[in-house]
Amino acid sequence: MKKVYVLVFDGLADWEAPLALCEINNSGKFQVVTVGFTDALVTTMAGIKLVPDISLEAINPDDAAMLILPGGEMWEAGSPEGVGALLKTFEARGVPVAAICGATFEVARAGLTRGRRHTSNDKDYLAAVVPAYEDGAFYTTELAVTDGDLITASGVGSVEFTREITRHLGIYSEEQVGRWFELYKHGVWSGPI
Repeated sequence: MKKVYVLVFDGLADWEAPLALCEINNSGKFQVVTVGFTDALVTTMAGIKLVPDISLEAINPDDAAMLILPGGEMWEAGSPEGVGALLKTFEARGVPVAAICGATFEVARAGLTRGRRHTSNDKDYLAAVVPAYEDGAFYTTELAVTDGDLITASGVGSVEFTREITRHLGIYSEEQVGRWFELYKHGVWSGPI
């Protein structure tokens, strides 16, 4: 079974990826694997304590269906050791990467936004945090966007982020994705129960 890796770290914005992780896990099609910089306990922004399944060095891109990078203040401080190289490896092997909120800074640092539509919390803020960022012509203000194997989202777009991830992984049919989105975004269910 292919794995969906999700990076967990101290200060993780723990509300941004869980909806996607629930849909992925409940599908039974993928194994969700939490990844830490080490195997030590991490504490999220809300104070939730998590023990990663594996450390960053144990990720195997060959068995990966996707890498998910949640936001957190860590991304503003610079590039965490090993993440940029991992992103370039995933890109070279055609493994999808999904980044939300501050994690979009890291995909920009690694060059994954070059020539691809992408979003973040704000284009000017992205450029301020990542001085080498030169991809503003491809920036969109959508809450989440997919371009090839790159999914990016604003920190306030977790429902849209989940929609893009479930669509990209083929968890639901396009019709089911649409109904799912209407339910979680607008509280409206249309279709059979």
